[in-house]
Amino acid sequence: MSTEQQHDDRYERGYAALSEVANGAQDAVIDGLADIAPHMGRYIVEFGFGDIYTRPGLTRRQRQLSTVAALAAMGNAAPQLRFHIGGALNVGCTRQEIVEVLIHVCVYAGFPAALNGLTAAREVFESRPDDAPFVPASDAPGGDRLARGQQALADIDGHAGQQVIDSLKDIAPDLARYVLEFSFGDIYSRTGLDLPTRELVTVALCTALGTVGPQLRVHLHGLLNVGGTREEAVEVITQMAGYAGFPAALNGLAAAREVFAARDE
Repeated sequence: MSTEQQHDDRYERGYAALSEVANGAQDAVIDGLADIAPHMGRYIVEFGFGDIYTRPGLTRRQRQLSTVAALAAMGNAAPQLRFHIGGALNVGCTRQEIVEVLIHVCVYAGFPAALNGLTAAREVFESRPDDAPFVPASDAPGGDRLARGQQALADIDGHAGQQVIDSLKDIAPDLARYVLEFSFGDIYSRTGLDLPTRELVTVALCTALGTVGPQLRVHLHGLLNVGGTREEAVEVITQMAGYAGFPAALNGLAAAREVFAARDE
């Protein structure tokens, strides 16, 4: 196969994938760069969608929810976040799932990032009045938040999660309690997303943030503990090269290598 044919195949494959996400508005993405950086439009199609998005290992829904989580957490790409919220709807994600991902972001990137993400989601939802209406997920069940959080932590992150709690006892025991009560008792216990999806989007956003290596390793363990696969972990980290850059993806893969090796011992 000639280099020109390879180029054409990558472009055609990427254009088809972008069309699926953009729901017919793909040319606006490409044409919007024609006057300043036409090659960038081609790179987006060939690499972002032709090379990365069409890889096996993750479903379209997993890829879009992970991208929404990462862009919301980074907090610096509002137009792209709105595009991928729309893309998530176009590949079959529900409004409830998208909102749950954005609520989940508050644990790792803070309330401002989550609130800005929810504002973007509202704008996208309002622009699509013919879509299925939004039905909020149920809150976490009542009862003892601390006990519920302790159980969720044990089920999801196991020993790695408990080490985090234990490391805070001598300096910030209240923060340890907040991690259990809020992060796991309130947020992780909500309906609307299953645990493998929560952990997958957490790996994506922790990779994209690029400043939370220890937490990324904890949640790589968590993803595997709740039924995620090593292939899914590697795929979602690889995808972050297109949204957070190659250094973030390379650091994420180094963390994955450590986690996999530890689990093999």
